[in-house]
Amino acid sequence: MRYRIETDSLGALQVPAEAYYGIQTLRGKNNFAITKRGLSRQMIKGLATVKKAAANANADVGLLDADRARAISLSCDEILNGRLHGQFITDLIQGGAGTSMNMNANEVIANRANEMLGGEKGKYDIVHPLDHVNCGQSTNDVVPTAGKIAAYRQTKKLVVEMKKLISSIENKASEFKGVYKMGRTHLQAAVPMTLEQEFKGYASAFGRHLTRIEDAMKGLLEINLGATAIGTSLNAHPKYIKKVIQYISKYTGEDYHLAKNLMDNTSNLDSFLWLSSAFKTLATQLSKVANDLRLMSGDQIDGFSELILPRVQPGSSAMPGKFNPVILEVVNQVSFYVIGLDTTITKAVEAGQFQLNVYTPVILYSIFEQINSLRRAVRSFREKAIEGLEVNPLISKQLENVSDYNITPLVPHLGYDTTTRIVLEAKETNTSIKDIILREGLIPEADLDTILDIQNMATPGIIKEELIIEKSKTKVKK
Repeated sequence: MRYRIETDSLGALQVPAEAYYGIQTLRGKNNFAITKRGLSRQMIKGLATVKKAAANANADVGLLDADRARAISLSCDEILNGRLHGQFITDLIQGGAGTSMNMNANEVIANRANEMLGGEKGKYDIVHPLDHVNCGQSTNDVVPTAGKIAAYRQTKKLVVEMKKLISSIENKASEFKGVYKMGRTHLQAAVPMTLEQEFKGYASAFGRHLTRIEDAMKGLLEINLGATAIGTSLNAHPKYIKKVIQYISKYTGEDYHLAKNLMDNTSNLDSFLWLSSAFKTLATQLSKVANDLRLMSGDQIDGFSELILPRVQPGSSAMPGKFNPVILEVVNQVSFYVIGLDTTITKAVEAGQFQLNVYTPVILYSIFEQINSLRRAVRSFREKAIEGLEVNPLISKQLENVSDYNITPLVPHLGYDTTTRIVLEAKETNTSIKDIILREGLIPEADLDTILDIQNMATPGIIKEELIIEKSKTKVKK
């Protein structure tokens, strides 16, 4: 391999001759081999968006000449179109609050711009990584801004998947209309309900979590670009600050705006924590629904046998013909992972000192992992668990004798003590509730049949008012 020699304040290093990155990027790669993964595609694009906006803003206020600004802008366009991503080699988890990834962007853009203007890689005599590409900027405003742009774009994709999931669950609720089942508390039968009601409840819950995520996304639109090192805007032209925000909004198509207090927005990264909290609550809901479906789809030997999950792969290397709820299991695991990452983000946001949170890299790493893991899990949940879900025909057998032993709808008519006595007697003597009530003449048979009708029990609002029998008129057994 051919090399070029680059120098910095620590000395000289060999840099691959064809590389667009430079010495500071290489030092960062050598120092921070943590995840062994480079920057994510959206983070790279976020950095390119910031650098393009800064170049054009600096040109507008006379701090960059037109040729340099154009070359920097065109280099950023290439990155935004997918080129040179392999040149971003620093690990996302790194010390220095993200200085290495900022320098990675500065060096790649500077070397590509130098090429465009007839220069050589590593010379930096025409376009310099710091004097030109990083003009009016600091790692401390560049990296959080690029991270917010990247997180916002990725979250929009999660929102799309969430809307599809909600729609799929609502469709399934309509498909399950009129299918009765037992509602359960404490994992035991309670009172009748419909599968439609259950799935509408799931859709409602996910809709609420979607609203929370969309609300939290608004916090990402407040950025500190122009704050430079600590929020005082040292070395940033006042007119540049206004223009660079306008360019960010133009290039992203989103309403980004300058934070009201730049020192606050530079040192406090709670907007990421707010979003992470919304992800955690969504993950919790996903896991809860997955658990419900696992129980409802258990086989007739040891499960509730209400639903049949799509079969996506053989379930056992030892037991032929076995099919496991693997999609629900992976949704559970993703949820655990997302909840753990929220703890990481919480600690990192809390641990920032004074005017800078140096833990920005692990916050960004964790938030990106949350978004992408959730997005893929939500898609798999919809495509491989919800859309092919079927009702188990055995569900009807669970309801054959529901009116014999379900006493709850009679409480308003007979009182709690009387209904308790009747249900205990029914269980002890293996007699139906209906037979005991009719024998004692507590409620006329026609009214009793209406009250104990499963449709009336599942949707009690349809019971006629005249069926409410005053307790004073009932015959209570002494």
